[in-house]
Amino acid sequence: MKTIAARILGAALMAVALAPQAARAEPFKLIVTETETPLVPNSVADLALGLGYYKRAGVDVQLVRVQQTPSAVAALRSGEGDMANIAIDTALQLVGRDQMKLKGVVSPDKALPFLVAAKKSIATPKDLSGKVFGVARVGSADYTLSRVVLAKLGVDVDGLQYLSIGQPPVRAQSLAAGRIDATTISIGIWLAMPDKTGLHALVDQTDFYKLAPFVSKLNVVTAQVAKTKAKEVAGVVRGIIMASRDFARNPKLWVAAMEKARPDVKPETLEKLGEAYRKEWSVNGGINLDEVKFTTDTEYRSPDFKDLRRVEPQEWIDTSFIDGVLKNVGTERNLDPTGR
Repeated sequence: MKTIAARILGAALMAVALAPQAARAEPFKLIVTETETPLVPNSVADLALGLGYYKRAGVDVQLVRVQQTPSAVAALRSGEGDMANIAIDTALQLVGRDQMKLKGVVSPDKALPFLVAAKKSIATPKDLSGKVFGVARVGSADYTLSRVVLAKLGVDVDGLQYLSIGQPPVRAQSLAAGRIDATTISIGIWLAMPDKTGLHALVDQTDFYKLAPFVSKLNVVTAQVAKTKAKEVAGVVRGIIMASRDFARNPKLWVAAMEKARPDVKPETLEKLGEAYRKEWSVNGGINLDEVKFTTDTEYRSPDFKDLRRVEPQEWIDTSFIDGVLKNVGTERNLDPTGR
C-alpha cells in the first residue's frame, strides 16, 4: 500500500512540476532577413530582444534568421515563423496574386538609407547632366529611386549615362577609382569607404528619403496570426517602437548594443552611424499610408507589376497595432510622421 501511495504521490508531484511547462506558450517567432545584426536601423528588431524590450512589452520573442525575403516568405508560409520582415514589392505581389493574406503591421526600418555620392567636381545635382551614373542594374531599386530624386532636383535623368556595375560596395569602389561620376549607395557603405578624397555626398540620406519616400521593407503577419495572436503582435510592435525611441534619443545606447552584436565593426564607424540614424528611427511605427501609396505607385510602374491586380494600402496595411501603442505612449511629433 505504501508503495502504491508513494507512486501516486510521486506522479502527482511530477504533474504539478510539469504543469507550468505544459501551460507555457510557444515563443512568438520573428523572422529577420539578416544572418547577423545589420548596420542599419533594421537592427532594432534584433537588439530589442537582447535589451529586453519585447519582454517588457509582454511577449516572448524568438528570432528566426534567414537569408533574404524569399526565405522569409517560405518560413512564414510554412508556419515556422509568425512575423516576417520582407520587401514591400514581394508583399504586393503575394497579396495581388491572392497567394497569401498578409497584413503589414510595422516597419522597423522603412527606408533604404540611400545617399547620392559624387565627385567633388559635381557641385550640384544639375552638374550631373551627361555624366556616368553607376547603378546595380537598370530597373533596380537604386536606379528607380535615384531617377525620382534627381528629377525632382532638376536633373535631366534621361540624359545620364547609366552603367550597371552591381552591388553597393562595387559601386563605391568604382566611384573611388574614378570609373563613374556618381552613384547611389547606403550611408553605411559611404562611411565605410577607406578613402573619400575627391568625393562628397551630393544628396544626403535624409533629403533622399524626403524626395522619394519609398518604404522598402516592413513586418508582415498573416491575417490569421493578426487575429489569433493579436496580443503578441501588439507586443512586438510596442517593443520595436520603444527601442527605436530610445536609440533616437540616445545613439550611444545603439552603439553599445551594436559593439556587442558586431565586434567586427570599428567603434568609430558605429558612432558615426548612430549619429547619422538619429532622425531615421521608426519612433512611430514607420508606416505612413501616404508613403506606402507612393511606394505602391512606384512599384506598379515596374514591368514586374504589369499584369498584377492593383493593391491599395488600405487592403493590406493594418495600422491598428501601431495606433494602439501610440494611443498609450503618445506620438513623437518631430520624427517619423504617421500621416494620420
